[in-house]
Amino acid sequence: MVFQSAGLFGRYGDSAVEDAILSIKNFLEKRGLRVFLGDTTSSEIRGIRLEESDQSLPETIDVCIVVGGDGTMLHVARTVANHNLPLIGINLGRLGFLTDIPAGNMKNKLDEILDGNFVIEKRTMLDASVTLNGRLVHECTALNDIFVSKGDTGRMIEFETKIDDLLVARTRSDGIIVATPTGSTAYALSAGGPILHPESSAIVFTPICPHTLGQRPLVLDDNSKINIAMLDLAGASANFFVDGLRILAIEKNEHIKIQRSNKVARLVRSKTHNHYDTLSSKLGWG
Repeated sequence: MVFQSAGLFGRYGDSAVEDAILSIKNFLEKRGLRVFLGDTTSSEIRGIRLEESDQSLPETIDVCIVVGGDGTMLHVARTVANHNLPLIGINLGRLGFLTDIPAGNMKNKLDEILDGNFVIEKRTMLDASVTLNGRLVHECTALNDIFVSKGDTGRMIEFETKIDDLLVARTRSDGIIVATPTGSTAYALSAGGPILHPESSAIVFTPICPHTLGQRPLVLDDNSKINIAMLDLAGASANFFVDGLRILAIEKNEHIKIQRSNKVARLVRSKTHNHYDTLSSKLGWG
């Protein structure tokens, strides 16, 4: 695969990344690529915008380069999921599991990738829908996770979970996280969930602070269909999050259905990338 045009996505609305964006833009143009600025890039940064193209997204660019942190990468991955576009991540944030190329080494790594020394990792995504009394309230796709957390209350909420129509548990907790292998190193990890290899075929199901020590995180086959029925919100609206973004309030007895999406995120990695080095570095294993 030879990349001929790129979309540059800067950290959302942040003009402070201008120097990095323009440096990458100039570098790519010298390599012969056409460069467009994506929707997250601050309007103060100069360049031709993707929305100014008279062609569709996949006809305009053939790779997305995200310059920022994992939050920006998650947004772009969801945005381009329908178009099967590969993504390259350059880390200007803190942790950087997805945006894994350090800013100080970005030109060397981009050279490797543009010379063809790369692999593409296909990452599982999740589809979720929220219904109330049989009426669709919301549907979405996530790369990291879908989770529900209790609202403005000191009490736990209660919900019932079925997997493939089989009852798993009726749980009282602060909430529930359903994560992809990519998202296993995000909120699910903080809640005590396992770390999965990012290309494994699995889904992580993690209760948040459950009111029983016996209820532990589950690793499910990624063909599993998860149904969560909200039973008791403890007198306050719960929160429904997609990749860390609060999308809507859960008010009553909503049902949430989650399953593997037909869409995948395609992450470009240089051939020298080592997932275990990343884990060791980011998590301080020493």
